[in-house]
Amino acid sequence: MENRKLYIFGASGHGKVVAELVASTNCKIEAMIDDAPKSVAFGLIPIVNSLPIFQPISNTALIIAIGDNLIRKKISLRLSNYNFFSSIHQKAFVSPSASVGSGTVVMVHAVINSDAIIGKHVIINTAAIIEHDCIIADFVHISPKVTLSGNVSVGLGTHIGSGVIVIPGVKIGKWCTIGAGAVIINDIPDGSTVIGNPGKIIKYTDVSEKVEPIESISKKQRIKIKI
Repeated sequence: MENRKLYIFGASGHGKVVAELVASTNCKIEAMIDDAPKSVAFGLIPIVNSLPIFQPISNTALIIAIGDNLIRKKISLRLSNYNFFSSIHQKAFVSPSASVGSGTVVMVHAVINSDAIIGKHVIINTAAIIEHDCIIADFVHISPKVTLSGNVSVGLGTHIGSGVIVIPGVKIGKWCTIGAGAVIINDIPDGSTVIGNPGKIIKYTDVSEKVEPIESISKKQRIKIKI
């Protein structure tokens, strides 16, 4: 990380997990940032507030540690001029032929196999398995103990619940919610909520408001860290 100062944006439960993940890689965290901090520190890491003003700090790098995919996306747009860094737990496995996007976190015992492509600001949670040639879009959350078999694709902003199994070659759309323990054997369209074994669609949601381009976000929405 060169000489950049590292910050974690978010100080709730997921933020604490991410902070411990980053610390486990022997990186020093300057502070955790929260719009409404409930305490002044997490262990030895200070928790500070943020202010809605002008330019980013040039030597600063961030991880957005917000579990909600849509909120994580919105914050990334507010902070789009900042540098984002990824963190991979020392006890995770990432194939040398796989790629991991900026702002992504890979938790303990997760596996990312050959030629998998992981997007930006993705959560690959504890003991999840991403098999060969999977493609995971930006702002996805892969929950603990999920198994994605080979050649699975997961669209923008989708949340896959704990213990889900997806058979090879399935395509899951944008902004879907796959309930915990589901077994997915067919392609899933955008905005679907799916539960059960085999997975059944129980609801559709309009996703049009969730996929606005980054270019539409005003520079006035970006924030500067107050420390």
